[in-house]
Amino acid sequence: MWKEINYKENSNDLLIPNINYQINPAEIESIENNSIAEEIGFESGDSIISINGKKPRDLIDYQILISEEILDISVLDKNKKIHNISIEKDQDDNLGINFKDALFDSIKQCNNKCPFCFIDQQPNGKRKSLYVKDDDYRLSFLYGSYLTLTNLNKDDWNRISTQKLSPLFISIHATDPKTREQLLKNKKASQILEQIEWLEQNSIQIHAQIVVCPEINDGKILEKSICDLAKFHKKSFKTVLSTAIVPVGLTKFRPENDGLIAISKEYARKIIQQVEKIQTSLQKSIGTRFCWLADEWYLIAGLKLPSYKTYENMPQESNGVGSIRSFLKILETKTKSLPEKIDKQRKVSWIVGKLVYEALLPTVNKLNKIDGLRINLYGLPSVYWGQDQVVTGLLTGEDLITGLQNKDLGESIFIPSIMLKLNSDLFLDDKNITEVSNKLKTNIHVLDDTNDIISNLIGLSKTKEIHNYA
Repeated sequence: MWKEINYKENSNDLLIPNINYQINPAEIESIENNSIAEEIGFESGDSIISINGKKPRDLIDYQILISEEILDISVLDKNKKIHNISIEKDQDDNLGINFKDALFDSIKQCNNKCPFCFIDQQPNGKRKSLYVKDDDYRLSFLYGSYLTLTNLNKDDWNRISTQKLSPLFISIHATDPKTREQLLKNKKASQILEQIEWLEQNSIQIHAQIVVCPEINDGKILEKSICDLAKFHKKSFKTVLSTAIVPVGLTKFRPENDGLIAISKEYARKIIQQVEKIQTSLQKSIGTRFCWLADEWYLIAGLKLPSYKTYENMPQESNGVGSIRSFLKILETKTKSLPEKIDKQRKVSWIVGKLVYEALLPTVNKLNKIDGLRINLYGLPSVYWGQDQVVTGLLTGEDLITGLQNKDLGESIFIPSIMLKLNSDLFLDDKNITEVSNKLKTNIHVLDDTNDIISNLIGLSKTKEIHNYA
């Protein structure tokens, strides 16, 4: 472990004087081309200790600190030597530095014990990052990850207010104090409405999420939760911008006797009917549907997804609310003008989760009218998770190997990048692309750009075949 040498830490080096924990140097992962950092000579593996005498705790502090025109930066190089660098730049100029991690101190771990937590529904023995249960407001602000507010201390609340970290993404689950305490298994969970009132008073906005667990937070409790949150969507200030209604996801690895019930087709239809009625009422009273159902509800129910315009400005698309509808709209646009035929005969396979198979069939049928082209669409269940109806992002290497054995795959298969760990070739079960490719005896191509999927499938754009990342 690196230890600071010839560097004296004192309270003046910190953005907030009373911090009494270690802040690690911010390790640089990459430098952008033609950037200030490249011109100065920053390299991957260097680390930033301080900027103008202050040590950034995270990416948020870093962005604030580099907004100054004159920067005195203390840098730890790869050989553990400290250098002091002065930079003069325009106030709005970025340095062009990408960091290995967004947090330079330590991640705030979740202190709840939700029975439906996906982290606890995984098998043992996989890579450590899969078991990190974060509940960090900074990751919520930076990347839209959901937090519960149960583990914030006084300094955290002060920082949210002072730096105006907004919007945040909050897992509500229930506004009824007893129900939320029961779901999170945390006494602090009952304070949620008081906490939202504090956010309103400090002009902090949020996007809310409710994970519906049958016979626990559904029915009247669900309706009350939505209505309670809608009260914070006022003309004067919209504290709660939107609410996502998400079905609980259960795997075969979940703890026994967790008291949870899987979502059935009939139950999904019941929830859809209830929430759509509430949407209609809220549209009349506050001018917005305000709450939206995750795509899975409609796919599980076997019902057509709502039209694109009903999602308004797609406030919860990153949370799987309207994301498939948005994807289908892109596919519709990209398939309006297709070639009648292709020069070279081509047969490939497109792999998705079984849950979205039916929604993508019309697109594939349209593509297969092109003379010389044959696309096999395979919607796979997950043997790994023990789920028949599964979204694409949860498919593992094992699922591909099991589900595609002895199938007509053609010359290669295409998978979306959401199946893989970011910037790597690893599936959720730690199998890599090369391993899966060898088992299936076929090439695997990864689709990164949604806008380029159709041209890749047709063969008009060549996706780089991926075996391993360096």
